[in-house]
Amino acid sequence: MTYSFLLESVWHPPLIFAEDPAEALPLELELQALWFSGAFGKKFQSVCGKEIHIVQFGEWNRGAGPDFRQAAVEIDGELHHGPIELDRKAQDWDAHGHAENPAFREVILHVAFRSDHREIFTRTVDHRHVPQVIIQIAAVNEALNRPLRETAIAHPGRCFAPLKGMSKIAIERLLKEAAMLRAAAKFKHFSRVAAAHSADAALYHATAETLGYRSNSLAMCLLAQRVPLALLKVEPDLTEAVLFGTAGFLNADVYDTVPQDSRAYLRQLWDAWWKNRSRFEVSAERKIPWVLHGQRPANHPQRRIAALVAITHDWARYRQLALASPFSTKNVVDFLHALPHVFWRNQHTLTSEPTAQPISLFGRQHALELVANHLAPLALHEKRMTFYEYYKVRNSAANDKVKRCAIRLFGSLDQAKPWTKRVCHHQALLQIYRDFCLEDVSNCQRCPFPEQLSQWR
Repeated sequence: MTYSFLLESVWHPPLIFAEDPAEALPLELELQALWFSGAFGKKFQSVCGKEIHIVQFGEWNRGAGPDFRQAAVEIDGELHHGPIELDRKAQDWDAHGHAENPAFREVILHVAFRSDHREIFTRTVDHRHVPQVIIQIAAVNEALNRPLRETAIAHPGRCFAPLKGMSKIAIERLLKEAAMLRAAAKFKHFSRVAAAHSADAALYHATAETLGYRSNSLAMCLLAQRVPLALLKVEPDLTEAVLFGTAGFLNADVYDTVPQDSRAYLRQLWDAWWKNRSRFEVSAERKIPWVLHGQRPANHPQRRIAALVAITHDWARYRQLALASPFSTKNVVDFLHALPHVFWRNQHTLTSEPTAQPISLFGRQHALELVANHLAPLALHEKRMTFYEYYKVRNSAANDKVKRCAIRLFGSLDQAKPWTKRVCHHQALLQIYRDFCLEDVSNCQRCPFPEQLSQWR
């Protein structure tokens, strides 16, 4: 019995809960970010049977017209250059008026995520046929790692009894296999971004996503995609102004609202931004959707952008540590925790008063999240880190999701204490929670995990 076999035997084919064919799609902006990241791969087949190979995903369009510009796509082996348009539904090409809009005349590929199975002729204003690719909902769910439901109530589950009777060695093996399965999925995601762009770009995107944490992970990912690392390497002096400006945090009115001590810094950003804003500023309908309410001051998106700025300024050192062989969690965490910034070490936002005490731009807890979700899976796969070294990495600050899973599996946080102190155990609990608790809609009554546990040795 292995964890992978356990999953395979339970859910494939899915004997208990069938997938809802009308499952809701994410917002179009999130689908665009997934597509551009390479989360769905680079090779597809169009609805009319043509072989589609994405050579270059292009760049985000900042104004009206198709979503991505200057893409390169092989269609049945023939290379085409031009824009790519992405819609949630196949019929949106006509519904949104693209067929009659001259701005879509040069589109070389239409990507959609739902079709009503009607035959649709995707044409331009010149009546040229545009190949169409449909991304299935299963691929979206895999890219998002999206389970059947968002959360499961924190109460002891039926798996509490069999786990209570299992030896520590058996539980350790169960958690190790669940953690390694999760690491493999994380590596797969990282490698797809690397294949679509580059290893450096994948690391840059992963770091930005981690800085966004929960509420702003999509927003930080969009920012990293719209201001690519390759561009920042060419124009490093513009890094700070371009990231803050593209994020939408620089405008003429801000200067009058900031404290006197902050005006020199803001003036420096603005002087660089206004000269280059035409290259990066986006239209209102394409603006980045930041979540500003409900955030702790230290987690404000402006501080997260400042941390990304500090990392890009010392990218060579960061890359060396992140991809080091052997990989050292301590070295990465110490580097991130000590990131310097003269202005942001005592600032929550552009308009706030300075703080009395300095604040780390990249806290140790977030650095451990980056290691667990991105750097360790990559190091494990590339054999730059052993599982024993991964096992030694401690993290006693369990998040709410880890706590819910711990209570469901072990009955209480006190009973689960031995399994909530290590990064690998957190990842294992999250994997089990995702594979079973979030796929079960019977409030634990018909979940197959307890019965499977009784066979675990």
